[in-house]
Amino acid sequence: MMHQIDTTAVTSYLRELQDRICDALTALDGTACFTEESWSRDEGGGGRSRVMAGGRIFEKAGVGLSEVQGTQLPPSATAQRPELVGMAWKAMGVSLVIHPENPWVPTSHANVRFFVAESPDREPVWWFGGGFDLTPFYPIDEDCTHFHRVAKSALDPFGSDYYPEFKAACDRYFYLPHRNETRGIGGLFFDDFNALGFSQSFALMRAVGDAFLPAYIPIVEARHTCAYTEQQRQFQLYRRGRYVEFNLVYDRGTLFGLQSGGRTESILMSMPPLVRWEYGYQPEPESDEARLGAYLVPREWL
Repeated sequence: MMHQIDTTAVTSYLRELQDRICDALTALDGTACFTEESWSRDEGGGGRSRVMAGGRIFEKAGVGLSEVQGTQLPPSATAQRPELVGMAWKAMGVSLVIHPENPWVPTSHANVRFFVAESPDREPVWWFGGGFDLTPFYPIDEDCTHFHRVAKSALDPFGSDYYPEFKAACDRYFYLPHRNETRGIGGLFFDDFNALGFSQSFALMRAVGDAFLPAYIPIVEARHTCAYTEQQRQFQLYRRGRYVEFNLVYDRGTLFGLQSGGRTESILMSMPPLVRWEYGYQPEPESDEARLGAYLVPREWL
């Protein structure tokens, strides 16, 4: 029933989460701050986009909050859910992408979100979604294991099946078919989730949102002072191209945002500040760059 769905509580949590993550990243970087833009959309709702640029550690970090609504869903949302055609909807979430300057520090992404569609003659349709994932350029096994250990610990209180299920979903989702490789070493991904009822499904979403900082920050702290070469920096920029390819071609959130008339600057703030493509690039055999290929296939980290 609709009275069991507390969108106010979801909004309150998402706002607090954005604040908490931005505060942690600001404190860690120590030199740069987030700038904020509040925005609105004609059809209803809006959000606040926060971007840090040119920091000591973070070359660019974007942490966006959106709370949008409308009367007609875009094709990207109804293609696999035709029952939603014609329903009024609300969508809210926090989404972030962090691009560190040091190639030894992985890029990372996180997102938690809630969606509800309503019609006077039907029960509301609602679900939670989200997750987080890690994209290293020079993978270190202990970092990858730590990231997945925190992910598993966040989900274990809700049932032992959720980590392997959401981990496998992440490996499937963050995959570039045209490159035949995953975007990174995975993490968690879930969508259309309402299996535990509103209260516990919301609790699971919060557990995932709360786990991002403990999963990622220790890796940044351990690696941001590592020395790197110009060659390694150029490889990082080359590999960032894969991130751009995924976001523009496959990412559901990007497609939904653009097709639903969202704010383009906010939707694309996940893009790295610098990136390059190189035709026919092949790493030197047995180099650290070549070694990355072994990490771009799903594997069990725990």
